[in-house]
Amino acid sequence: MARVEPVPGEPAAVADCGGEQALVVADYHAGIETGLRYERGVELRSNAEARRQRLCALCDRTDPDRVVVLGDLIHRIGDPERGEDDEIEALLDALDARSTPLTLVPGNHDGGVADAYGDRLDVTDPGGVRLGDVGFVHGHTWPDRSVLGAATVCMGHEHPQVRLEDEVGGGRAEKAWLRGRLRIDPFADHFGVATESLAWGDPELVVFPAFNDRSGGTWVNVEGQSFLSPFLPDALADDAEAYLLDGTRLGAYRRV
Repeated sequence: MARVEPVPGEPAAVADCGGEQALVVADYHAGIETGLRYERGVELRSNAEARRQRLCALCDRTDPDRVVVLGDLIHRIGDPERGEDDEIEALLDALDARSTPLTLVPGNHDGGVADAYGDRLDVTDPGGVRLGDVGFVHGHTWPDRSVLGAATVCMGHEHPQVRLEDEVGGGRAEKAWLRGRLRIDPFADHFGVATESLAWGDPELVVFPAFNDRSGGTWVNVEGQSFLSPFLPDALADDAEAYLLDGTRLGAYRRV
């Protein structure tokens, strides 16, 4: 099995971390409906139960040793609100019932998570963590140098999507994976060191689609769209490819 193998049809993957296997998802955004109500005045019925059932079904399907969330476990920035808190408590209860620990690589929305739930989940450094030969980051900040020594780096934050058009001009957005080699030069420049001083694993970057269906995303193949991460797209090889959730290989993402 590849170090990071997407689960067919799902915005999730199984990562081989050496001594254990992890089910990995990104951008869960618990309580997003509460956030949208406050931020935009949009009233939506909560999908909290459906999100939890999807994740639990993936645990049943893949039997992981742990679940890793690549940031933005909650939606509203700051301390968890009531809608988020209820959803997270129910999710942690469900994972506890399966004896499946949860590791959170904190994202830009997760400021209050460690204080609120630190006794129930593992929260890593914001610069990410390396488990075996796989590194995990959210992507809103530059990765810790130790993460760059991994063979594969997984990140979220971007919520990548591709815009697909048919022969009559109709279009739709589809969630997508991005996979490609990282370039060393932007990281050496950021850390102010020579390239040879980095413990560089020549990693493949895997950018995860958002787990949450209501969180929008970056159309990576639309001209004028900007990436959110400070190291993308400069640090991503030009031949990085996009894939649909069903495994369809679209080719180089810039030419989709």
